[in-house]
Amino acid sequence: MSQHSFDSEELDGYIKIDKYNTEKVDRIASHYTDILECLGEDPKREGLVKTPERVAKALQFLTHGYDIDAAEVLRGAMFEEDYSQMVVVKDIEVYSLCEHHMLPFFGKAHIAYIPNGHIVGLSKIPRVVDIFARRLQVQERLTNEIRDCIQETLGARGVAVVMECKHMCMAMRGVQKQNSVTTTSAFTGAFQNDVTRSEFLRLITADLA
Repeated sequence: MSQHSFDSEELDGYIKIDKYNTEKVDRIASHYTDILECLGEDPKREGLVKTPERVAKALQFLTHGYDIDAAEVLRGAMFEEDYSQMVVVKDIEVYSLCEHHMLPFFGKAHIAYIPNGHIVGLSKIPRVVDIFARRLQVQERLTNEIRDCIQETLGARGVAVVMECKHMCMAMRGVQKQNSVTTTSAFTGAFQNDVTRSEFLRLITADLA
């Protein structure tokens, strides 16, 4: 049976508890001790003594999406509702790790669906984004996974996903282009129609305030 440790922090009147698998923390940390030595560092110096453990915990958090069923999260907040117009949730923050270099990419996701007898609690849409983003990813697959999960779980008349992200593997290394943005999109059903897709794109770029 796996063991877990808990880090707690009080924020605005409630206790935030992070749960870690201690066996995985120890295993990952041991490798990072070797990595620090390979980089020419001294893992025993004051500033690095706890670094392997911190990195191990950070990686567990940044990849915790593997342990969560996104479809189950959606099913837990589905409601019958006679609404057949577009539902748009835009500017959803995205943070993920590129699987090629394990460097971050981050940006925004814009998502819409057209209900077919069921709607879903609005907070679950960003939750689905987080679940798939908290895995080693490429932006193209992440876009499709979000689309497919919402489409298959809700049985929607259509789903649209657009993602805009900056990739640190391009900004910090390689071509070192700091201002480039990668945009990916994926559509199903009604959003494959030019008129419906154009309305969605207009809504996510419009300032409605």
